[in-house]
Amino acid sequence: MSQQPGPARLFAALMLAAALAPHPALAQAPATPAPPPAAAAKPADPVVAADPVVAKVNNTEIRLSDVSEAAQQLPAEMRSMPPGMLFPLLLDQMVDRVAVLELARKRGIDNEPAVARQMERAQEQALQTALIGREVGPLVTEEKLRARYATEIAAKPGEEEVHARHILVDSEADAKAIVDELKKGGDFVAIAKARSTDKGSSQDGDLGFFKKGDMVPEFAAAAFALKTGQVTDTPVKTQFGWHVIRLEERRSAPPPTFEEAHDELRTKSIQEGVEKVLKEARVGLTVEKFNMDGSQRRATDGAEPPPAPPKR
Repeated sequence: MSQQPGPARLFAALMLAAALAPHPALAQAPATPAPPPAAAAKPADPVVAADPVVAKVNNTEIRLSDVSEAAQQLPAEMRSMPPGMLFPLLLDQMVDRVAVLELARKRGIDNEPAVARQMERAQEQALQTALIGREVGPLVTEEKLRARYATEIAAKPGEEEVHARHILVDSEADAKAIVDELKKGGDFVAIAKARSTDKGSSQDGDLGFFKKGDMVPEFAAAAFALKTGQVTDTPVKTQFGWHVIRLEERRSAPPPTFEEAHDELRTKSIQEGVEKVLKEARVGLTVEKFNMDGSQRRATDGAEPPPAPPKR
């Protein structure tokens, strides 16, 4: 039988776990419903009623929203616990959190320079996250992403694909001999089965449909230059060896579905939104950069060196 998480483990999870996807169970079903108001009492404030105080530690109030937020920070295995079981455990941990915070303040830890700087950084991070969230959030709604999909993907013709077979050998001489054999009526599939060294394709050299970007440039250029049924007149050299290629057919690939393109569209929208915020944030700023030792940069030091070419 599995054991329930103990208080220490829950407290550590609350303090250290990264924020995860919202888990609304606590907000939907608090463990202990509030008692009905007296008949003569004034109507409750709707905001307070929706977010009641569930504990007090000296003058610090803990509301249901605080407990729900703590639940969202727990690992998935803990968030899946029934609300009636999770609520009292979390509430105890929230009380412990406030108690530890009060003790830290009593001892003046919040005035220590290193701790004060950490608190300042946390505040800065919260402001940055809030700004980015407010600017980028509206760009990644389902409605916005579907509109972008319709404009950028669904409305455009599909990318060209070709279906090809190939025979891969280790030497140019072997490849040329195969080309000559094919010109004399040799069977491409039979030769591929007997002599091709490519273990990545099927036994008959069939590569299926692919786009230009799916293959190394030399192979893709040769394959897309062929007509249907045509075989390369000369072998094609790539990093894998020497290829003899036959084009089977061409087609326009159907565009990806919205579901297939969703994550890419979302990532692109987030990147563009963040770039827009950064560009706006820098308007009117005076920026000075210094060397690693703190010395003033020379006039030519500001130019960034070009990136090194990728290794192949």
